[in-house]
Amino acid sequence: MLKCIAARVLSLLLVFFSAAIHAAPAGADQAMANDQSIIDSVDHIVFTVASIDRTVEFYSRIGMGVETFGAGRKALTFGKQKINLHEKGKEFEPKAASPTPGAIDICFISKIPVDALKKTLESRGITIIEGPIQRTGAVGPILSIYFRDPDNNLIEISNY
Repeated sequence: MLKCIAARVLSLLLVFFSAAIHAAPAGADQAMANDQSIIDSVDHIVFTVASIDRTVEFYSRIGMGVETFGAGRKALTFGKQKINLHEKGKEFEPKAASPTPGAIDICFISKIPVDALKKTLESRGITIIEGPIQRTGAVGPILSIYFRDPDNNLIEISNY
């Protein structure tokens, strides 16, 4: 009888501790259990381009910085983010499944009014294809202008 009671107590303790372990998620599990995103921000993205030199020249005209890192790799910098550049056929591993120049459609946010940006970009030889026009951004209404980079990526610059 003592063996039966001891086995039952042990069984109950195992169930209790197992439930306690599974009920106390940590790290990413805790964040997801509390309906919090596990993603805080974007660090970098990658553009696959036909020519790194041509891309660097173009994005320098719209005010991005250029960083050389690693073994001579190039990145465009702005704020606390960067765009790493991979030249088609010379991609850094791992890479996207289908790295393709011209496949990007991206929106950048600027504090400079888009009307002023439009004039500045046009004076630097960049053709605005649309805008200023009202759109919806990630956190509300935005005013946007659109143009294309040398690889024909669609670039949007907006104000909230």
